[in-house]
Amino acid sequence: MTDQAILDWLLTGDVALQYLTCRELLGDERSDLRARIEHEGWGAQVLAARNPDGSWGRGFYQPQWTCSHYTLLDLKTLGLPQDNRLARASVHDIATAHRGADGGINPPVSGATNRADVCINGMFLNYASYFGQDQQLLCSVVDFLLGQQMPDGGFNCRKNRSGARHSSLHSTISVLEGITEYVLQGYGYRTDELGRVAAGAREFILQHRLYKSDRTGAVIHPELLKLSVPPRWKYNILRALDHFRTAGVAWDERMRDAIDALLAKRRPDGRWTAQSAPPGQTHVVMEPARAPSRWNTLRAVCVLRTYNDSLTAAVS
Repeated sequence: MTDQAILDWLLTGDVALQYLTCRELLGDERSDLRARIEHEGWGAQVLAARNPDGSWGRGFYQPQWTCSHYTLLDLKTLGLPQDNRLARASVHDIATAHRGADGGINPPVSGATNRADVCINGMFLNYASYFGQDQQLLCSVVDFLLGQQMPDGGFNCRKNRSGARHSSLHSTISVLEGITEYVLQGYGYRTDELGRVAAGAREFILQHRLYKSDRTGAVIHPELLKLSVPPRWKYNILRALDHFRTAGVAWDERMRDAIDALLAKRRPDGRWTAQSAPPGQTHVVMEPARAPSRWNTLRAVCVLRTYNDSLTAAVS
């Protein structure tokens, strides 16, 4: 497929993908398309599953993936208008009802510790910032996350629960996405500190060349190379590269291995597939596994466009 054919294909997808394609590839903020996300397609289907009490599934964190937490994360990913009153009300309910003693947002899971989970709080900060939660209700989450950074620069949800000593790529990317969205939306509380923490967390990912052991150079786990749709809490190389792109991070040669791995996954027709999907019930199946993926193709094309000049210069 030519570049134009791929663009045309992207523009025949769900209205959310049409909007994101126009915004990311054409530089055209199509407010008309964005307004349609809550009324048709995937966005409308997800909103229609909302319970009368403002939750999804059985509340904040049960079950995966139809609970309020992951549903709101999906709605943010879809580009639902930020002023959507239903999403904003649901975020507010979580922010006021599920705050733990350590300041983090903590789901009421039977038998669980009272200590908050850093992954959940990174994701919460991501969609809560996007949907315009009051800053005063985000301050304790920011405080909690700032206190969870590990000596190697990253984060690990097990640090607060079982004393993990090495950061996790999964936890680190969730926190980074939350920090980036918080800063992007113009919040002011402790942003200088968050900037330093984010820089350290990105350095942790780069030290691992996005998916390799910093000691042996071996692939940490093959799952890090699988482009799941949507990734939710799972880390993968495309998710990391897309974060660097959206955060405005300059090219770093340590990204090259992941770029090469991403290029190796491109189909002969120029598209990427959805390689896996987390098991479990969902509100809507956005894209079947092992089929051409508009989500992955859009993000991969955006990443390659962002870093193409640096890649070309390095080769020449």
